[in-house]
Amino acid sequence: MRLAAIDIGTNASRLLISEVTVNGNGIAGFNKLNLIRVPLRLGFDVFETGEISKEKKHMILQTMKAYAHLMNAYGVDKSIAVATSAMRDARNRDEVVRKIFLETGINIKVISGDFEASLIYESHVAENLNANNNYLYVDVGGGSTELTFFSNNALVYKHSFNIGTIRLLKNMVTDADWQEMKEALRENLRGQKSTITIGTGGNINKIFSLSKKKDGKPLHIDVLKDYYKEFSSCTLEDRIRLYNLRPDRADVIVPALMIYLQIMKWGNMEEMLVPKIGLADGLIQHLYAEASA
Repeated sequence: MRLAAIDIGTNASRLLISEVTVNGNGIAGFNKLNLIRVPLRLGFDVFETGEISKEKKHMILQTMKAYAHLMNAYGVDKSIAVATSAMRDARNRDEVVRKIFLETGINIKVISGDFEASLIYESHVAENLNANNNYLYVDVGGGSTELTFFSNNALVYKHSFNIGTIRLLKNMVTDADWQEMKEALRENLRGQKSTITIGTGGNINKIFSLSKKKDGKPLHIDVLKDYYKEFSSCTLEDRIRLYNLRPDRADVIVPALMIYLQIMKWGNMEEMLVPKIGLADGLIQHLYAEASA
């Protein structure tokens, strides 16, 4: 079975195409056939004007047309498409979603922040880790950050906060927003055993690649602090040149590190696992679960 997931985020959209095979024990395996990322950067429109501009509408439509052709070429059996923070905030989202459906057949669901947090958890990474630890999924996007707390093989807490990289670049995150996240973390982690962070999202995946760590090895908070200092002390152009970053990564990677570091500090967490997953991976798992029900 071939499945496809489309994630229309605040900074970029992604199409993940996976092939699912089931072994003799009934256990499903997921093989990534392709992952395509397009830097739509919807948040720069929406957080300034409250809606998606004509230029961005054209970009989304062309991207979805390309995704539709790729899904046909790969012979995808089932697909799912979701949009997150920027589209949630856009006044003209219904118009955009309708046009895309009429011209491509792709039906985009604008999902809530809490459902977004659930989808990250559906990647089931923590279930295969040491049960003696607690795990906090931290998914940092352009418009929001999702926290999902996992303890004793069970989901304990999930929430989405309007703290994201593009919101920070646009000075749209208030002290009250930070305080809400801080209080939620401390309330849910108080009295708990050792907690390890599971970092997801394109920015932390890039940091992990730069660190040259072996897969499965954690990043210590001191490593993240060092990268934050390095990136903060150089210009955008130097980040692009010295670290081989795309322009649409180079500007958001600093506020992303700020968010991860703040969360780890408030939660008294020193290590972060980076399984290199994202929302699209959770969507594939969600789609497979629905198809198998």
